[in-house]
Amino acid sequence: MTNNKNKNAELLESARLLRNQIRDGSFTDYTSGLVPGLVQGNVVILPKEWAQDFLLYCTLNPISCPLISMSKMGDPMVSALGDDIDIRSDVPEYNIFRNGVLEKQTQNIAEYWTDDMVSFVLGCSFSFEEALLRAGLSIRNIDLDRNVSMFETNIATAPSERFFGNTVVTMRPFKPADAIRAIQITTRLPKSHGAPIHISMPEKIGVDDLSKPDYGDSVPVNDGEIPVFWACGVTPQVAIRNAKPPFCITHVPGKMLVTDKLNDELAVL
Repeated sequence: MTNNKNKNAELLESARLLRNQIRDGSFTDYTSGLVPGLVQGNVVILPKEWAQDFLLYCTLNPISCPLISMSKMGDPMVSALGDDIDIRSDVPEYNIFRNGVLEKQTQNIAEYWTDDMVSFVLGCSFSFEEALLRAGLSIRNIDLDRNVSMFETNIATAPSERFFGNTVVTMRPFKPADAIRAIQITTRLPKSHGAPIHISMPEKIGVDDLSKPDYGDSVPVNDGEIPVFWACGVTPQVAIRNAKPPFCITHVPGKMLVTDKLNDELAVL
């Protein structure tokens, strides 16, 4: 028990130090593989008049958009996920959208924050990577120090009143036996997208070339391996592009909010 407490304390200190580096601009990179054991999150920030409909979109699409935190209007602190987390400064890089079009990327959104903003934090597959590694599985993008591969598919999400679009997936290659193990492990982590939504035959979900991801970096699929696809929290960015809210902020894909929440706290089995 003491060893677990010490390990958890070390994780929380590592997360705090990482967020400090993000705040002061000394860390702006991808977060896959960092502080393993703690939940990472996708971020969406919208004006209040759009927030309720986005909440409905998340409710209708819990695999792609597993909600782990929603703020009060105008409150930039994410106390449910960590005492000192400030949504305006604690993500390595943000996307700024106007009318569904990406306008710019920035490392701090304090100048854009207004009293009617509502922030959402959605679960991320980076969180389950630690469980896969702990089981002895190899994760290609971590091995190669790359961002994960992300693809827009032809799998439609359930629309809300204004938000709609197709599902984005992450892809990780495994040998078939390891893919089965990965399914078993991730099934118990629904707040990190849970089990894969597709295995092998990428053309069936509209992915024509695994070497050309829509977001992130490409990774090789070696002989004897199959691509395994999980729903991805970049899915809302497709819906934002379609809904065209007048203003919206998200994380840059692969550059996540690192929280103080343990992955095991969100496990179901």
